[in-house]
Amino acid sequence: MRIGSLLLTLLAGTFVFAAMPALAADYSLELKKENTKVQFTLTDPLHTVHGSFGLRSGNISFNTDTGKASGQVVVDVASGNSGSDARDSRMHANVLESKKYPDATFVPDRLDGQVAVQGNSTVKVHGTFTIHGAPHELTMDVQTAGSGDQLHATMTFDLPYVAWGMKDPSNFILKVGKVVQMSIDTTGTLQKR
Repeated sequence: MRIGSLLLTLLAGTFVFAAMPALAADYSLELKKENTKVQFTLTDPLHTVHGSFGLRSGNISFNTDTGKASGQVVVDVASGNSGSDARDSRMHANVLESKKYPDATFVPDRLDGQVAVQGNSTVKVHGTFTIHGAPHELTMDVQTAGSGDQLHATMTFDLPYVAWGMKDPSNFILKVGKVVQMSIDTTGTLQKR
């Protein structure tokens, strides 16, 4: 009877342990080019310029309990397009120097807040953003909406390009804003690791 009782206790304990939530939930989100929009907005006193960049690749891994994050998002700087060939030519040659610095990368290291794998959440993602050959500490505001194995995320941040060492395109006639508003809108497949 003792062996049967011990076996029953072990079996019951196994079911209870299996029903408990995992101590840490690690997830990975792959960003696909076809499901990702990288957009920018730059203002000057007369008008607002909107444009876009292409995504080269992206994968973000995170732990919902600890907030630890890793991975890399790579934006194709050379693909930048504002709809004006003359403006884009100046942007690439004089400001971004995209032939010399064709990529911008973001490497996340932590999440502030908790991502709801199912439902909506608001978090901040902290990491290192490298553009124009120099790394900069950066925090993005992120809105997420999870459903099934899909996660939609909108990441927004300000890029103070002049303060970060890029040329100010302003002249005595035209004054251009010193900060570009950036947004990355993506839907990807969320995988538990």
